[in-house]
Amino acid sequence: MAKTAVLNVRIDPKVKAEAEKLYSQFGITVTDAINMFLYQSINEGGLPFELKKHIPNSETLSAMRESEEIAKNGGRFDNVDEMFKEMGI
Repeated sequence: MAKTAVLNVRIDPKVKAEAEKLYSQFGITVTDAINMFLYQSINEGGLPFELKKHIPNSETLSAMRESEEIAKNGGRFDNVDEMFKEMGI
């Protein structure tokens, strides 16, 4: 089957260079790797890897709990979400 479609992708030049270096160790190009990704996506009927939600680490969770305690004890915010909202996060 002849390859006739063109896919243009914008990517950070550093990421491209690192990927080229990595894939060259396997004797393939970035184009080969992208084709492999697309074929495997089709075979899997979706992404060929699991997506995971970021779970805050223990330090972040501790800071969130501390700020909630401050809020409960008459702090400026009723909860962390309000604080983040005011901060624009």
